Amino acid sequence: MSAEKSRNLSIQQRGLMSFETVMWVFTRLSALAMYAFIIFGLIGALVMGARNNMNFAEVMRWGFMPNVTHVESTDIPDTAPWSTPFWKLVASGLLIIAVGHGVHGLVVIADDYIVTAKGRQIVRIFSGVMILSMIVLGLYLIWTS
Repeated sequence: MSAEKSRNLSIQQRGLMSFETVMWVFTRLSALAMYAFIIFGLIGALVMGARNNMNFAEVMRWGFMPNVTHVESTDIPDTAPWSTPFWKLVASGLLIIAVGHGVHGLVVIADDYIVTAKGRQIVRIFSGVMILSMIVLGLYLIWTS
């Protein structure tokens, strides 16, 4: 008989707050947070007058990334309420959560296919660089537009 390791580990052996558990929770909560940000953006657009001055596609574009450049080409007479720091903070929060969620998903998929520890380490370092560069570039675009 071979001494095969059991696939079922108790919580004491697994650890209640291991890195994998924390990232699993992050993935679920970040998905819910993205839905909340999008619904908040859609409701905010409708409250600020998008019902009468924007078509459905323009409202959805605003909901997925609340940036003033998404309403400049519409029939909105005054874009000042759309370009406040509040909406830039909402867009920044959505960007940070979406980038973290998406890149973590790519790391999980890569871990399924990369078998060496060195390869996984390289992917994780590359992913960290990718997260930082996308967040910095995105925040720059949000706050300078």
